[in-house]
Amino acid sequence: QVQLVESGGGLVQPGGSLRLACTASGSFVSTYAMGWYRQAPGTQREFVATVTSTGTTNYADSVKGRFTSSRNNAEKTLYLQMNALKPEDTAVYYCYAQRTPYNYWGQGTQVTVSS
Repeated sequence: QVQLVESGGGLVQPGGSLRLACTASGSFVSTYAMGWYRQAPGTQREFVATVTSTGTTNYADSVKGRFTSSRNNAEKTLYLQMNALKPEDTAVYYCYAQRTPYNYWGQGTQVTVSS
């Protein structure tokens, strides 16, 4: 069992930055792939970024070059550094941890990009 808690969301102006954190508790967290999805009102949840257990990253095209995800296995924490934010980045951001057959989600944190 893995529990995930996101933090760091908030209101930011276009062009600004935010850093989200996802703190995990449970066993063998370092063996899970972890990452981020987001969901804007009236839309489906969409993939943002993933970091494998070995540190390989992958990003959605919409955030490449602007967002960076990293993990600190000793602290059981996943990060999402978001730069050059746009209004279309506004969404609830969810952290996940996945290792077949297990899939865990956090409760989400709101990110609003608006002037």
